[in-house]
Amino acid sequence: MIRAGIVVLAGAFTLALLGGCGEPDKEPVVYKRGQYQGKPDTRPWDSTPNSWSGTTWEKGNKTSWETAIKNRNVAQNEYARTE
Repeated sequence: MIRAGIVVLAGAFTLALLGGCGEPDKEPVVYKRGQYQGKPDTRPWDSTPNSWSGTTWEKGNKTSWETAIKNRNVAQNEYARTE
């Protein structure tokens, strides 16, 4: 009788331990398969230039933004600054 109780107790203990090995679902509740749910990206030249950065471009003008980036890169070139 005691032996049967130990076997039942050991079986219950084993099932309790194995019950914690399951992995819960990690998908959000409103997941739409195949669709990006995050913030949409904007093009860098569509942003407003910062007044503190020293670079200015016209908002929405890609050529103006590229010129501002090239000028910033030249200004950061240590070799060009030392000559």
